[in-house]
Amino acid sequence: MSDSSYLQWPFLEPAHRELAAAIDAWASAHIPALMAREHEDLDGTCIGLVRALGEAGFTRYAVPASGGGKLDKLDVRSLCLIRETLGRHHALADFAFAMQGLGSGPVSLFGTPAQQQRFLQPVAAGQALAAFALSEAEAGSDVAAMSCSARQDGDSYVLNGEKTWISNGGIADFYTVFARTGEAPGAKGISCFVVPADTPGFEVVERIDLVAPHPLATLRFSDCRVPAENRVGEPGRGFGIAMATLDVFRSTVAAAALGMARRALDETLAHVTTRKLFGGTLSDLQLVQGKLSDMALAIDSSALLVYRSAWTKDCVADRVTREAAMAKLHATESAQLVIDAAVQLHGGKGVTRGNIVESLYRDIRALRIYEGASEVQQTIIARQALAAFADA
Repeated sequence: MSDSSYLQWPFLEPAHRELAAAIDAWASAHIPALMAREHEDLDGTCIGLVRALGEAGFTRYAVPASGGGKLDKLDVRSLCLIRETLGRHHALADFAFAMQGLGSGPVSLFGTPAQQQRFLQPVAAGQALAAFALSEAEAGSDVAAMSCSARQDGDSYVLNGEKTWISNGGIADFYTVFARTGEAPGAKGISCFVVPADTPGFEVVERIDLVAPHPLATLRFSDCRVPAENRVGEPGRGFGIAMATLDVFRSTVAAAALGMARRALDETLAHVTTRKLFGGTLSDLQLVQGKLSDMALAIDSSALLVYRSAWTKDCVADRVTREAAMAKLHATESAQLVIDAAVQLHGGKGVTRGNIVESLYRDIRALRIYEGASEVQQTIIARQALAAFADA
């Protein structure tokens, strides 16, 4: 049984505690069956997860009430609790939920009422899948270096270029795409567009296989024409839209890592207290107790950073760039260490395919890269510290 004492922390309200209990009960009851064909039909499993989350009402937390959501605005604490819980049960379930929020995030935060009605309503119901198309082969961490372009032509924009490492690529119903519109050099000349998957000139050119499989693809836009009404926000403001979206959802990546770390500790505690050796159990050994202490400390410190960041975003500040970066950096790096320790303490079982800690070992690795690699988070934190010192 995972530690749930953190639910009593003052960062959370009674509604959050009720949500945590509801999503945990739902995940326990439904995820095993939903994952039955994970290896034979990855795309179908992800689509099925989104549909089921929608039927249960949880995808309504991924969008605001103006788009059919549960709450007036995106509540980061709710998003974190859902992602932490799903991450503890199964990483693919977390992925399926997370992409609903991230993929539609620009529309949630900056979309017109008409855009929110058109694109967010089906996301909230779990009937449409969304994707966030920002990265390019030569513009990952350096987003401003993107080359995908959008040229205005009358009442339309014509997109050309490629995006890669796009989650939900190949199964999404629409993509929020960032492209260079040229209002100014660098980051100030990028705009955001919603591109439905059936738009002529759009194609999925490659499906990418990962160590922890989930739908990922390279996209190509070849004279892909989208109406100007599909532009999200003002021209040239796309970089800011992307960063504001990540500002909301970066804390939730940390929460997913936290959930995976909790599962690793749960599995390890069950193992070391029953594994017999040297006339006792593995948990009797002081070296093992030292590892367990490190794992528990890493998890609690990550949780404090995650829910501080989420609470600050919900209750105090519009932007939580520093807090979200700290949460993501610490939680993902710590989860990697916790899961590595779990594998070590499981011995041969820990590296046997199909064992939960072996799966977690593969699942956690990507979280240290996507939505801003650990090195990017370090840069953000350092710059924030330097700026605060200069202003003091």
